[in-house]
Amino acid sequence: MMEKIWLKSYPAGVAAEVNVDEHQSLGELFDRSVAAFGQRAAFVNMDQAVTYRDLDRLSRNFGAYLQGGLNLQPGARVALLMPNILQYPIALFGVLRAGYTVVNCNPLYTPRELAHQLKDSGAEAIVIVENSAWVLAEVIADTEIKHVVTTQIGDMLAFPKNVFVNFIVKHVKRRVPAWLIPGAVSFRSALKQGEALEWKPAKLGHDDIAFLQYTGGITGVPKGTMLTHGNVLANLQQAHAWMKPFFEEGREIIITALPLYHIFAITANCLIFLKIGATNVLITDPRNIADFVKELGKHPFTAITGVNSLFNALLRHPDFGRVDFSRLRNCLAGGMALHRSVAERWRKITGRTLIEAYGLTEASPGVTMNPFNLSQFNGSIGLPMPSTEVAIRDDQGRDLPIGQAGELCVRGPQIMKGYWRRPDETAKAIMPDGFLRTGDIAVMDEKGFIRIVDRKKDMIVVSGLKVYPNEVEDVVAMHPGVLDVGAVGVPDANSGEVVKIFVVKRDVNLTAEDLVAHCRKSLAGYKVPRQIEFRKELPKSTIGKILRRVLREDAP
Repeated sequence: MMEKIWLKSYPAGVAAEVNVDEHQSLGELFDRSVAAFGQRAAFVNMDQAVTYRDLDRLSRNFGAYLQGGLNLQPGARVALLMPNILQYPIALFGVLRAGYTVVNCNPLYTPRELAHQLKDSGAEAIVIVENSAWVLAEVIADTEIKHVVTTQIGDMLAFPKNVFVNFIVKHVKRRVPAWLIPGAVSFRSALKQGEALEWKPAKLGHDDIAFLQYTGGITGVPKGTMLTHGNVLANLQQAHAWMKPFFEEGREIIITALPLYHIFAITANCLIFLKIGATNVLITDPRNIADFVKELGKHPFTAITGVNSLFNALLRHPDFGRVDFSRLRNCLAGGMALHRSVAERWRKITGRTLIEAYGLTEASPGVTMNPFNLSQFNGSIGLPMPSTEVAIRDDQGRDLPIGQAGELCVRGPQIMKGYWRRPDETAKAIMPDGFLRTGDIAVMDEKGFIRIVDRKKDMIVVSGLKVYPNEVEDVVAMHPGVLDVGAVGVPDANSGEVVKIFVVKRDVNLTAEDLVAHCRKSLAGYKVPRQIEFRKELPKSTIGKILRRVLREDAP
């Protein structure tokens, strides 16, 4: 097992180990925050605030509805399919506190994708935004869903704004396709019914499943990651220990543009900041950058999280530089590789360093993080978090020495219980000694900082030499004429594979020749792209990851 050389690089005040037994369940953690920060705003959306005490009452009502109104049995799976609106945290904590398991769903799912997740999880109830109700209507007959709660975007806003927002979404923007689901109940009605029912806080422990969080994992087959209350609480304790010297309890305002149905935002925004009594400002449509920037101007925010593509989009907006960053202290990037060009521009405009972290669904998700007192971008994903062990291993599972690239493997209390009803997949992912295979190729330096080279499955082999798409993309992104870039390997008769890049132009006059000349200055010959295709946009996931799989399928 690798020596914990990274501990010597920990910032002052950060403990090497954490107490994972401080809380027995996420519901208990929630109760403590309500007691400590009752009158403070917990969530804000479209200028409407919900205090910790409001959230306590509303989530109790929803939990009581699930228990007494729907008679769900302990451990039942409840699906949530909503963007970042106030209904999400109310439903989330209602489900968790009542003793059920959250199954997060993406509002952009197709009928096929939603059907797979609902059938696989065995979810019996769902809370769904009306914009996506038509998708559910097409497949509900093939699932175990017995109870449907629907909500409109503006339902938790005060009158008359709620009526106005719902009218605009439905009749002006026409974002609610026609749907029919007999027996569906409105969210507001569910809350009203729950108010009259008995609330029974569930007695839960570390082994109870809090989330079935779906992911492709290391094999690409969508499967439910079983994250227990103990897993998630451990990761909160680890992150809290890391943050504690740099954050103030009861005073933080965090911008939450990442979707709360994604594990990054659940833990890094919703739960960690709930623990310290922060206010989460929910951005419902972060793709509307103009409105997003206007929203930033309304709040004296102290922290923001995001992914490379989101930060890149903000930096490109002409009004972003006019935002008041005087209160901003901490900026966290994760979910995908952070490009140096983005990190440097962010520092120049905001005066703050983008702190890169790394995680994956199977780790609840936090694994490594850079110190919050980092003065500038360092190209690494940071140091292993407290109570976390890492190893760099070869294909045979043997530990490799410092400085050598291999698969990053992780062990700690945040590692999943396993994949839902897939012991075979669990066995592939978790080694006999408890280390999780991440599927990422990494290198650790002598101070314990880790650099991700790339995804194992995305690696390109040119005449037997390894090329990592991240490195190519990072170099290409440094060209001032490039807006976005994705790199993949494509078949070649002579070398097996060559590098192909897909580029979105910032400068309309940019040519393939310009990019090749640029790459030759920083990349070895075999890494220089042999094929270049210009596009208007690149395929991306909901959090902004470039979908290399789709690019490979599109490549000839």
